[in-house]
Amino acid sequence: MTVILAFLALVALAAGLWLSQQHLAAKPWLETGIAPLAGHGPGRAPGIIFIAVFVTVIGGLFAMLGSAFVMQIEETPWELVPLPGRVWLNTALLLLASLCLQFVVMSARAGTQRWLRGSLIAASIATLAFLAGQMQVWISLTDGGYRLDGTPAASFFYLITGLHGLHMLGGIVALAMVCARHAGTGSGDVKALLPGVRLCALYWHALLAFWLMLFALLQGWGNAFLALCRAAVS
Repeated sequence: MTVILAFLALVALAAGLWLSQQHLAAKPWLETGIAPLAGHGPGRAPGIIFIAVFVTVIGGLFAMLGSAFVMQIEETPWELVPLPGRVWLNTALLLLASLCLQFVVMSARAGTQRWLRGSLIAASIATLAFLAGQMQVWISLTDGGYRLDGTPAASFFYLITGLHGLHMLGGIVALAMVCARHAGTGSGDVKALLPGVRLCALYWHALLAFWLMLFALLQGWGNAFLALCRAAVS
């Protein structure tokens, strides 16, 4: 329950920050003309809303799984799955992919070709390397005796990381479609790439945040933090 409440608080904070930038205090009936708000070109708002709703649903799913993970450990204590050191490298790769996509957004917004293609390729390679690294972690744990049908901790690990990997794979497909559409219209207009790649970047940032929270839970830091809070309250 604590994990779900924390996630809902983060969603409320993100929604508040987003709404604060949507010119809600504007009085259009006092304006002499009607013009689009700055930075809100045609087609942007529906895409942002779709990503926001989709990410919220995904976040709710991971929050419920994380809450179940924490409560199950408290009710029937088990030994956490020992995460290989490769998981740290995978986390760094996902962070690199998110940063590269943000740099692509900045370059597309500025209308410059410099480093844009390289950053896009680097983001794609880093994401694929992350997925490949996760598969290596699965193989390593399976060889070490931690199978999907084994301990509850192992089952939770494969379920959570598998769902996250599937969402990352879906993001790769979406990014490839954006790039293919841009290549089909010609690479001269860099800003034409901005709407699609912006949505992909937001998706990557969200999945990075979800992965960091899941990583903390799988490492046992979440339970340690809750125990510390309870000790401070008592």
